[in-house]
Amino acid sequence: MLTSVKNPFVKQLKQLQRAKGRHEQQHMLLEGTHLIEEACAAGMAFTALCHTPDWAMHYPQLWERAIAQSARCEVVSPEVLKAIATTMTPDGVVATLDRTQLTQTIPQPTRLGLALETLQDPGNLGTLIRTAAAVGVDGLWLSSDSVDLDNPKVLRASAGQWFRLPMGVVADLPAQVEAWRSHPGHQVVATLPTAQQVYWTVDFTRPTLLLLGNEGAGLSPALSALADVSVTIPLAPGVESLNVAIAAAVILYEAQRQHAQRSNPS
Repeated sequence: MLTSVKNPFVKQLKQLQRAKGRHEQQHMLLEGTHLIEEACAAGMAFTALCHTPDWAMHYPQLWERAIAQSARCEVVSPEVLKAIATTMTPDGVVATLDRTQLTQTIPQPTRLGLALETLQDPGNLGTLIRTAAAVGVDGLWLSSDSVDLDNPKVLRASAGQWFRLPMGVVADLPAQVEAWRSHPGHQVVATLPTAQQVYWTVDFTRPTLLLLGNEGAGLSPALSALADVSVTIPLAPGVESLNVAIAAAVILYEAQRQHAQRSNPS
């Protein structure tokens, strides 16, 4: 059992709490039973698994499955686990994954996609991932100047849906959007404060890519210029804007409603 927070392996894992450490080691950190369970269900191969003795006793079936998918397994003391984790009260398990899988493939949405530019808040990104998976989005693109897709807070906020949604980090998001838009019948929809058209008037039964921008600055001019349709969400007087994750949920569920209505016109 590892009991010292000064152990070299423990120090190495602690570095994954920060973006610099994750980039240098090319590993990402998973925390908590739910994320480990979802990663196992998705067939992920852990580079390392660390757990307390109590955790293995409470979750024997998950423990067996997790160690079978791990290259390295370590039993650690609660103090060591707390040092590795970013949460205040970790529930007994952390694991690491190879993060290079994040950029191996860029998904190509065929029905409904989401492109996010310069998002900075990990809670917003995690919530967007969770919502997109719930709606059935078939591809999410994230600009490379956004918060890390594998930020531990993003993973926790996604409530495990991180492993169910095809996602990719895009170096040149405008070029990626323009290439997708060139396909016949495809449309790009942007949320802009200056738009006059309300979102529910758009035909979302067409293959659609929804663009959402930075929490404060919104979409860049380069990306806004690629939109076939610009939409707004009506707000009560005195209300300036919606949280980006809430705005996405409102529009994505309208798209889902239209698709469901088309499939079941009665």
